[in-house]
Amino acid sequence: VRRHLDALVADGLATDREQRPLGGAQRGRGRPPREFLLTAHGRASFPHAYDDLAAAALRFLAETGGEQAVAEFAAQRVATVEERHGPGVRAADEKVEALAEALTSEGYAASAHKVGSGEQLCQHHCPVAHVAAEFPQLCEAETKAFERLLGTHVQRLATIARGDAVCTTHIPSTSVASGRTRA
Repeated sequence: VRRHLDALVADGLATDREQRPLGGAQRGRGRPPREFLLTAHGRASFPHAYDDLAAAALRFLAETGGEQAVAEFAAQRVATVEERHGPGVRAADEKVEALAEALTSEGYAASAHKVGSGEQLCQHHCPVAHVAAEFPQLCEAETKAFERLLGTHVQRLATIARGDAVCTTHIPSTSVASGRTRA
């Protein structure tokens, strides 16, 4: 058993730690007991049906309420994210970075980069990519939320849902800097 557990740890599927005594009990003599836990990578290797369930629910919504119902659901979903991470007291040139931080806290592993014509917001992970591939309304609602949060037009250049490696959104410099053009 220990050889199998060591192999799981070596493959990054599990981790081990000293077992905590229950109820504050004192530990007796001998080697400290170990407990083994799955890592996120280990949990991901098991089949799960979250994406299937979400896609089935959205298919049902589209069949019973129409495409507009799916769009309204997508808008409501991003509205809750907007409420949690709405515009703060940041300066205009810090808004994209603040949005990247907010998206990262939501599981999107986002970053912001200055480019010649403005800034790019990159989402290196998308927790809803499989569902968004079938229901692009999720990406469309997210893009509109970015526009509201940043107070400017943005342009979606790539999405993971369409097969790109990263979701990339371009924010023009004249808008980001509240009317000033950055060099």
